[in-house]
Amino acid sequence: MKSAVETLNPTRVRLTVEVPFEELKDSLDAAYKKINQQVTVKGFRKGKIPARVIDQRFGRGAVLEEAVNDALPKFYTEAVNEAEIDVLGQPEVDITELKDGETLNFTAEVDIRPSLDLPEDFSSIEVEVDAVEVTDEDVEKSVEQLRERFASTSPVERAAEDGDVVTVDLEAKVDGEVLEDGVASGVSYTIGSGELLDGIDEAVKGLEAGGETTFTSELKGGSAAGKEAEVTVKVTQVAARELPELDDDFAQLASEFDTLDEMKADSRKRLADMKQFDQATQAQERVLEKLLDLVEVPVPEKLLEDEVNTRKHNLEHHQLGQMGLDLAKYLEIQGKTAEEFETETREAAVKGIKTQFVLDELVKREKLNVNQEELTEHLMRRAASSGMSPDQFAQAVVEGGQVPLLVGEVARGKALALVVESATVKDTNGEVIDLDDEDEETEATPAAEAETSEDKSAEDKNEA
Repeated sequence: MKSAVETLNPTRVRLTVEVPFEELKDSLDAAYKKINQQVTVKGFRKGKIPARVIDQRFGRGAVLEEAVNDALPKFYTEAVNEAEIDVLGQPEVDITELKDGETLNFTAEVDIRPSLDLPEDFSSIEVEVDAVEVTDEDVEKSVEQLRERFASTSPVERAAEDGDVVTVDLEAKVDGEVLEDGVASGVSYTIGSGELLDGIDEAVKGLEAGGETTFTSELKGGSAAGKEAEVTVKVTQVAARELPELDDDFAQLASEFDTLDEMKADSRKRLADMKQFDQATQAQERVLEKLLDLVEVPVPEKLLEDEVNTRKHNLEHHQLGQMGLDLAKYLEIQGKTAEEFETETREAAVKGIKTQFVLDELVKREKLNVNQEELTEHLMRRAASSGMSPDQFAQAVVEGGQVPLLVGEVARGKALALVVESATVKDTNGEVIDLDDEDEETEATPAAEAETSEDKSAEDKNEA
């Protein structure tokens, strides 16, 4: 077999392959064997039909077609390996010549990873991040939220007000018909929380227990999601919320501390830790943006289209579906046009692909490896974010053949950490920030977000 490579553009090549006919022998034998098992010829036992009879009865062309289909993936893979190219996705194959007993010639056009020119070092990168500042107001807000969690309620004989907890019965009608899933009793709702139906706050405020009214609202979920409904609400109980006193007794109730001052000090520390984590994540994101600005990264058009379509599909059929929304309603809520959504999706896809190309190239250049401990830690984080237990998540990853994807995420996280270490990171006060303590926790965040459909394409590179 002979092969040659022609570069069509920085992300696409054409392989030209010439195969001597004798190299098709194994595939021809396999083709005759396969046809033997599929057909019946009078006078011959199944599986024992001579090749000349198959040629006469079914045509040599059918045998050649079967043989070529069997052989092409192998010859394509050999040509890819010989050329030492990193292909993406499936090739477009064209058989240019097939002469029985002489030769098989074909071409294969396929996208490839572009060759990237990375800087030798990244010390020129400088970014600014938010300073870590925890104010007294921040602490008071945190303590107040904790206080809200320990609030108690008690029934009152008065009209409902903001902040009260009302128990209500609901009935929703669309076009005058009560919906099968539009009736609910004994629903507890905190006025002003915005957790139920639009318009319910105004409807129930001023009502006492036993009061009833009707209002119009657009349903957020259920069988009539997105439709205007006439909702009847009856208040069966009004309860006032009572917040506990802010004292040492509350600190002992709501925390492991004996005094309110100790609890507030711990709250301040936790808020500082959270802001340091956010600062580290912000630094990584901004360093990544600067890194992408330094490297020219051509993006294969077919890969980009696949990535855009994948992102749209995941949004429409998974994320929005779980919320009972369609794309049109989502765009209305977001205040975006279809054109704006298309532009944003494409820009995000381009950034994801470029990020993956650059960080993967850095992984390769720096010979970064992923050990079992690093993979396990990353798996635990991904499991927590997915809402699954580590065992469930690990099983799903293994069964789905996704382990290489997780390894890639961790490796890209390590590559980005190297860049962050070399960069200068200052906060808004002009102080240089040392992110070593935070890197371990956040190392995979931006890299993991860069996962694209190219991951799957790379796995398929030898499957023509």
